[in-house]
Amino acid sequence: MMDILERLDAKKAGIFAAGVLFGTAGVKILSSKDAKRAYVACTAAVLRARGCVMKTVTTIQENAEDIYAEAVEVNKERAAAEDLGYEDRSEAQDSFKEVADREAGPEKDDR
Repeated sequence: MMDILERLDAKKAGIFAAGVLFGTAGVKILSSKDAKRAYVACTAAVLRARGCVMKTVTTIQENAEDIYAEAVEVNKERAAAEDLGYEDRSEAQDSFKEVADREAGPEKDDR
């Protein structure tokens, strides 16, 4: 038995005991009411940040959809202009605008 005690390193035993003590105290501290309030506050802050991020993501998605729709329209106009033999895109846009105005008919005044 004395042989075991001689081999025991006091420094290592002390570090182990301190680890057990801090571990036990840490569990008590982390499960206290004050700690739980801090967890709730942090979680609430994360949820608020998530809401802000999701709002930004939604705005970016909407803008990307608008950009895509406009790009598709530009490509349709360009293809139509090439089919009609226009060399300049602005000439084709003016022509398409005139046709669209004629098809829309007279504008009504809602006043």
